[in-house]
Amino acid sequence: MPGSRTDLTRLRIALTVFFALDGFVFAGWVVRIPAIKEQVNASAGALGLALLGVSAGAVVTMTLTGRLCRRYGSHPVTVVCAVLLSLSVALPPLTHSVPALTAVLLVFGAAYGGINVAFNSAAVELVTALQRPIMPSFHAAFSLGGMVGAGLGGLVAGSVSPTWHLLGLTAVGLVVTVFAGRVLLRIEPPRAPRQPGHSHGPRRLDRRTRGLVTVFGLIALCTAYGEGAMADWGALHLEQDLGASPGLAAAGFSCFALAMTLGRLTGSVLLQRLGRTRTVVLGGSTAAAGMLLGSLAPSVWVALVGFAVTGLGLANLFPVAIERAGALAGPSGVATASTLGYGGMLLGPPAIGFMAEWYSLPTALTSVAVLAAVAATIGFTTRRANRAL
Repeated sequence: MPGSRTDLTRLRIALTVFFALDGFVFAGWVVRIPAIKEQVNASAGALGLALLGVSAGAVVTMTLTGRLCRRYGSHPVTVVCAVLLSLSVALPPLTHSVPALTAVLLVFGAAYGGINVAFNSAAVELVTALQRPIMPSFHAAFSLGGMVGAGLGGLVAGSVSPTWHLLGLTAVGLVVTVFAGRVLLRIEPPRAPRQPGHSHGPRRLDRRTRGLVTVFGLIALCTAYGEGAMADWGALHLEQDLGASPGLAAAGFSCFALAMTLGRLTGSVLLQRLGRTRTVVLGGSTAAAGMLLGSLAPSVWVALVGFAVTGLGLANLFPVAIERAGALAGPSGVATASTLGYGGMLLGPPAIGFMAEWYSLPTALTSVAVLAAVAATIGFTTRRANRAL
């Protein structure tokens, strides 16, 4: 395995920083969605249509990022996407109509989708080289970044305009990228230790393997749908339906992100004790119960408890799905599962917006519980295939 242990440690730290930065920037944007909605005078359905720009940009970019990573390497692609993400987050407050907001969110979504595929690919390479189950720790950094970003957004929501707040995120993102990006650009991606009977050449995937990768992608989709819903609609639900102040409404995503962070920090231990199947089934069931409580709660504080339970349940489902897909099919598996997973995260919020327009936002949010239960069911019904891996 090329590179010293020091290089691998520095690489792990740099990747962790990028995961945290991604969560920080994304959360900073989502807690200002209510203010942006008011600024562009959008209805729930119109806002859902604008958020579809994020979805479209991300999904299209994800289909291309895997190829870019194979051609140029996951490290430089991560750095370029981090720069684009940092710059594009400052654009939404500059818009004053739904079409303009949709256009800039298309750019933001493209950068967001690209960086997620790129640094997940880099993380899987490092996990494979180290042969240690550290994938949940990277996603814990994303959740921690989201918690900090949402918490900071809640603190400044009443005193700082969205324009200055998101411009500050741009500055932070560019500074962090300069320092962490230098590490990625200087260190070559590690390779797994050569094992007898195994080749480092491209793997030929049979139908069964492709099917399993798709299954893991569907689990990622179902669980990431909930994360996207919490990010884009959680604060609005607390503020609009339960009468919370802007600061308290922002605390909803903070509770969710904190619970998810704690769950992922203990994810490696949980996987070792319960195994992947039990972790998926238990997590999906817990998230379903938590989201039913959060969406149908009669008070803000009960809803906050439900949001926290949801975050705890969803915590390790996405990392397990991405890691398993990567172990089966390498970067191609990561790209497939990530595209499905982040597609769920980014396509879910617009769908909830349309459902909220037709029914109500609390009713629309119960779809998160339904898909969490679907993820648990998929994990249970495919348990024999998982044990064979």
